[in-house]
Amino acid sequence: MDRRTVITALTVGTTSLVLPGLAAPAPPVRPQVDDSARRGMDYLRKTQGKDGAWQSYPGITAICVLGFLKNGVTEKDPAVAKACAYLASQAKPNGAIYTDQFGPAQMLPNYNTALSMTALYATGNSKYRGIVQKAQQFLSNSQFDEGEGFSTKDRQYGGIGYGSKEDNPDLSNLQNSLEALRETGHPKNSEVFKKAILFLQRCQNRKESNDQTWAGADGGFIYAASGESKADEYTKQPHSSYGSMTYAGLKSYLYCGVSRSDPRAQAAWKWIRGHYTVAENPGMGDAGLYYNYHTMSKTLQVYGQRVVTDLSGSRHPWASDLATELVRRQAQDGSWVNKNPRWLEDNPRLVTSYALLSLARCVQALEM
Repeated sequence: MDRRTVITALTVGTTSLVLPGLAAPAPPVRPQVDDSARRGMDYLRKTQGKDGAWQSYPGITAICVLGFLKNGVTEKDPAVAKACAYLASQAKPNGAIYTDQFGPAQMLPNYNTALSMTALYATGNSKYRGIVQKAQQFLSNSQFDEGEGFSTKDRQYGGIGYGSKEDNPDLSNLQNSLEALRETGHPKNSEVFKKAILFLQRCQNRKESNDQTWAGADGGFIYAASGESKADEYTKQPHSSYGSMTYAGLKSYLYCGVSRSDPRAQAAWKWIRGHYTVAENPGMGDAGLYYNYHTMSKTLQVYGQRVVTDLSGSRHPWASDLATELVRRQAQDGSWVNKNPRWLEDNPRLVTSYALLSLARCVQALEM
């Protein structure tokens, strides 16, 4: 399918049903989908620092690099080349990739390493092979397991956290690490994936596979095996499942070798079908909206599902829906930003990169 056909599919796939007597709405996706991505990348070029970084922070810089690479721009582009050089310069002898200029609390070595190694590997440049291999080992060693004195009975077991906080693994960092390891060619039968499954189970509201006393039964996911959910303040209910973590949980199961037909994966898929939307981060409103778009699009791409049929039987071509929403939300200067500042989503460089990655996956899904 060529690009023009994809753009047509975006427009047709999202056309709303029209009631008799009402005029048909304007096509929800402009024919300038390519231009939308181009303008987003132009915005990033204009905001890049002299050192090649965006805000001198490896994680954000890596997401920006991926935003370029996944939209067809290579390391031959000066902006990408400078950014990759910056990321490589932050590699530490132990394999971690992070900056210490903001102090220990902001090093977040696991988070930064996972994103940076993914970006460097995605360039296809063999000169980063050694950095990536050492980063793989660092992430694997960061997992909470017997090496840190944990047993399978401990709720932390199998998880990965930011790396700057002790005894606090979470699903968000774990999914970043699992994705980084899988996408950089780490062996699928590695123990890190096998151990992660237990932590994933303990983040899912599914009593049949979650041995924590707080576990519910809706099949969705929360932030941590401790029972912590970022959605509780919005839902006013404890241990509330929410969109971005449920997408993260399902994707992580798949990366760990759990099949689509497995009851654990199917429970998560049912939750997604029951809460499908591109208008918000289900359970959290506009908090983490673009992180949700990023995680949603990646999960549905990995899951291999082009249409989400919700629990009422309505069919949703998610790539068309999401592309429509992204194009609609883009600012005049080419950026995207969230009015809700939670999780740095008032940072247009970060959010523009989330949007570029999501938009690229939408187009890829329609080309399948």
